Amino acid sequence: MAEQLVNRIRERREAAGWTQAELAERVGVSRKTINTVENGVFVPSTVVALKIARALETPVEGLFTLAE
Repeated sequence: MAEQLVNRIRERREAAGWTQAELAERVGVSRKTINTVENGVFVPSTVVALKIARALETPVEGLFTLAE
């Protein structure tokens, strides 16, 4: 069975009261990148994942998990 990366970015972003565009600006990526990562269409690079975690003041492990 293939493993799938699951994320809690939307949940954390909404808790912070930010739009996708606001998070994207803080991370230095496009809003579309945030959207595709949130929806599981795109798996971010390690650098982008770390930047998202830093912006949301959350450990990267708090944002991304593997679902089997």
